[in-house]
Amino acid sequence: MEIRKNRIKQRLRDGKHVIAIENLNDADTVEQFAPNDPHCFWFEGEHFIVNPQNIGDLTRASDLINATSIVRVPRPEYQLIYHAFDLGAQGVAVPHVKTKADAELVVKAAKFAPIGQRGMFTSRQGIGVDNYFRKANDETFVLVFIEDLEAIENLDEILEVDNIDVFFVGPGDLSQELGHIGEQNHPEVDKLVQETIHRITKKGRVAGTVANIGSYEWAMQTGARFFLSGALDWINYGFNEFNEFLAKVEN
Repeated sequence: MEIRKNRIKQRLRDGKHVIAIENLNDADTVEQFAPNDPHCFWFEGEHFIVNPQNIGDLTRASDLINATSIVRVPRPEYQLIYHAFDLGAQGVAVPHVKTKADAELVVKAAKFAPIGQRGMFTSRQGIGVDNYFRKANDETFVLVFIEDLEAIENLDEILEVDNIDVFFVGPGDLSQELGHIGEQNHPEVDKLVQETIHRITKKGRVAGTVANIGSYEWAMQTGARFFLSGALDWINYGFNEFNEFLAKVEN
């Protein structure tokens, strides 16, 4: 049996955009998104919406509808990263990567030899796959967060680390460090996010950031190609369209 292909890695290789849907923690709900053909689902482990007990079901539901599953782990820690893969995730997102050493640790934990030193265990993704340990590295997706001023200071060195698919610029924590807590769209935050994305893309790497229905055009114009969006944003968009239709019918 062949290894399951990672849909978003291929989209990025093809120069396309990727939209990740977050804030879902129920496998049935994930599967019900199938008619919308989502690129990937982002399962939130840093803020404890998901855990080792439900990652298996969530990632299986993603597999069923050909959507990549990404688990955000709590911190850049070796075992936490490969645990997510062992439980069935096709990708990991690692917050607060501040130094080149942090980025190297992420790759070490996410990839088998000769690239890294991920713990040897047949992930659910590897069951029945011929030569899984030789093929897995090609299909594991790795994203690191650039969301601290220290990371931005060290960005050139961090960008030297290979085998990272996306460098994600997080406006939330940056807004806090810049003294604009809760104001992710403050002009100073927007400026720093754009400058950081430009630095990433100038080095030939893929940048990502947060986006919603109202900001995708702006986000794409920055040069980013990976976007994180809450499921509620899409639900609200659909409800608003329906309410507009209903208002026309009833008036």
